[in-house]
Amino acid sequence: MLKLERVRDWIIGPPRDPIAPDARRHILLVALLAWAGLGANGLSSASYGPEKAYLALGAHPELGLLLALATIVTVFILSLAYSQVVELFPSGGGNYKIVSKLLGARLGLVAGSALLVDYVLTIAVSVVSGTDALFSLLAPEAQAHKLLVEVGLVLVLIVLNLRGIQDSIRFLLPLAVGFLLMHGALIIYGIVSKADGLITTWGQSTADIAALSRDVGWPVVVALFLRAYSLGGSTYAGPEAIANNVNLLAEPRARTGRATLLYVGTSLAFTAGGMVLLYTLWNVQPAYGQTLNAVVFKAIIGQLGIESRVANVILLLTLALEGAILFVAANSILIFAPSLLGNMAADSWLPHRFCNLSNRLVKQNGVAFVGGCALIILVLSRGSLALLVVLYSINVFLSLALAKAGLCRHWWQHRHEQNSRWIRRMFISAAGFTVATGILLVTLSEKFFEGGWATLCLTLVIIGGCAFVRRHYRRVEKLRIQMDADFALPIQALSNPHRIAPSLDSPTAVILATEHWGAAIHTFLWVQRLFPGRFKNILFIGIIKVEGDVLGPFDTMQQKRAQLDNSMNQLEAFCANSGVSATRQIGYGIDPIAELETLIKEVVSRLPECVCFSSKLILPEAWWFTEWLHNQTPLVLQRRLHLDGIPLVILPIKFN
Repeated sequence: MLKLERVRDWIIGPPRDPIAPDARRHILLVALLAWAGLGANGLSSASYGPEKAYLALGAHPELGLLLALATIVTVFILSLAYSQVVELFPSGGGNYKIVSKLLGARLGLVAGSALLVDYVLTIAVSVVSGTDALFSLLAPEAQAHKLLVEVGLVLVLIVLNLRGIQDSIRFLLPLAVGFLLMHGALIIYGIVSKADGLITTWGQSTADIAALSRDVGWPVVVALFLRAYSLGGSTYAGPEAIANNVNLLAEPRARTGRATLLYVGTSLAFTAGGMVLLYTLWNVQPAYGQTLNAVVFKAIIGQLGIESRVANVILLLTLALEGAILFVAANSILIFAPSLLGNMAADSWLPHRFCNLSNRLVKQNGVAFVGGCALIILVLSRGSLALLVVLYSINVFLSLALAKAGLCRHWWQHRHEQNSRWIRRMFISAAGFTVATGILLVTLSEKFFEGGWATLCLTLVIIGGCAFVRRHYRRVEKLRIQMDADFALPIQALSNPHRIAPSLDSPTAVILATEHWGAAIHTFLWVQRLFPGRFKNILFIGIIKVEGDVLGPFDTMQQKRAQLDNSMNQLEAFCANSGVSATRQIGYGIDPIAELETLIKEVVSRLPECVCFSSKLILPEAWWFTEWLHNQTPLVLQRRLHLDGIPLVILPIKFN
C-alpha cells in the first residue's frame, strides 16, 4: 500500500493542505496563465474555424474581406458580453449558472447538459485534429498508429490535470505562446506584404459583391454570407471558458477576468480574422492533403527569400505548433469541464461525488469522467475527424443562446436601476443572442440529417438522467429533514443546555455526525437500546468537507461550520436530556473518509475503551444506481478501520 501511494504521489504529486493559507496560490490563475489554460480552446479554433468559413464561400471569395471583418467584430462583441457575466457571476459557473439563475433551473439543466456533451466532443475533436496535423508530417504508413497515439495523448492530459491546474498549464504554456508568436509573425508579414493591394482588393470585392447581388439578388448573397459565417462558428466560443471559470482566477477576480477576456478576445480576433484575411489577399485555393493554413503559410514563407531547407523547417515548426495548440485546447476542457460537473452536482443534477476534491485540490472525478468519455468517443469513432465534426459545435451555441437570452431578460428587469447604462448592456447582450441563435439555426439545418440529431438525442438522454438524479436526492433530503424535525429540541433547550460532565472512567461511544442531527440521534438511541447503561460518554465526530469552495471565498466554509455546530448543539442537548454527557470534535478535509479515519485513530489512542458507531441509509428501492449516488462513507471507513483492528458498528436507518 505504501509503495502504491509513493507511485501515485510521483505521478500526480504530493497532497496539498486545503486549509493552508497558500493553498489558493497553487490553484488560482493570473491573467496570462488563464489566457493559456482557459483561452487555448478558442485560440486553437484558428486552426480550423476560419478554413471552414472560407471554404463555405465556395466560388465567391469576394466575400472574404467581409467575413474577416465579421469574425473580428463577433469575437469582440462576445468578449464584451462575457465581461458582463464576470461582473454578475464572480464565483464562476458560466452559461450554466447564468441560465439557471436568470431563466430557471430547468433551462439551466438544458444548458449544462448541452455544454457537457460539447466538452467531451471538443476534447475528441481537438486531439484528433492535432494528431492529424502532426501525422501529416510523417510517412503514410504511420497512420496505422494514429488512434493509439490519440488515446495515449488523452491519458497524458488526464494525468497532467490530476496533478493540478497550474501544473498542466505551465507544462503546455510554451506551446500556446509559440503558436501565437509564430502565427502572429506570419499573419503580419502576409498582410503587410499585400498592403499595397489591400485597397484594390477591397474595391474589387465590393464591385464583385454588387455584381453578384444583381445576378442572384441580395437575399441570396446574405444567405451565402451567413452560411459561411455560421459554419465558422467554432471560432467564437473562446471567451466562454473565461466566464465559466471566474472562480479559478486570481483576486481581484473581476479585474483579472476582464484582463483575461481582453487577452483572449484580442488574440482570437487577430488570429482568426487574420487567417481569413490572408486567404482572401493571397487568393488561396484548396490543395489535396493540405489545410488552407498550410497552403497560405507555404506561400508566405516562400517569399521570405531564405534557403529552402530553412523555409521547410519554419513551415514544419508552424504546422507542428498548430497541431500542438489543439492539445492545449483539449487540456483546457479538462480544466473547466470538472467545474461544470461540480456546479451541476452541487445543484443535485449529478452525483455529489463530482464536488469532491482530490488531495491535489483537483476535482479528480470530473477529470476522470470527462477524459474517460472522450476516450470512449475516440475508440467508437476510430478517430474519424469527419464523423466527430458532424457532432461538434451544435450544443455550445445552444447554451450560448440561452445565456444571452438570460442576460437580456436581466437587463430589462433591472432597467430602472441602471439609469441609461442598461441600454448599452442590453444592446451587447441582444447582439450576442442574435449571433448565437443565428449560428445555432444554420448549424442545425446544415448538420441535422448528417448526424447532428445524434448530438441532440444524447443531450436529451443526459437531461433525463440528471432529472432522475435530482429527484432521488430531493426525496432523500426531504426524509432527512423530516427526521431532524422529529428530534428537534426547542431553542430554549439549546440556549441553556444542562451539560453533564464526562465520566473519564466510563466507556465512550464515538458517533459520526453530519449537519442532519436526526441520523446521529437515531444512532444514539440504537446504542442505548443495544448497550443499556454501558456508555455514559458520547463523542460526536463531524467533518466539514472542503469542496470547490477552496477555489473561492470561504463564506461557504463558514456556513458549513455553522450548520454542523447547530447539529452538534442539538445532539449535545438531546444527550443531556437523556442523562448522558456529550462532546464534539470537528475536522476539515477534502476526503471525509481519510479525515474521519485520522480523527478516530487519534481518539482511540486517547480513549482505548471507546467504540465507534455510524449509520447507513436503507432505501426501500435498493437500485445499484441509487446506492452509487451516496458516498457509502460508513462502509469504506469500516473496512479501513477494521484493517487496523478498530471496530466500527454500522446501524441501519430505514426510510419508508
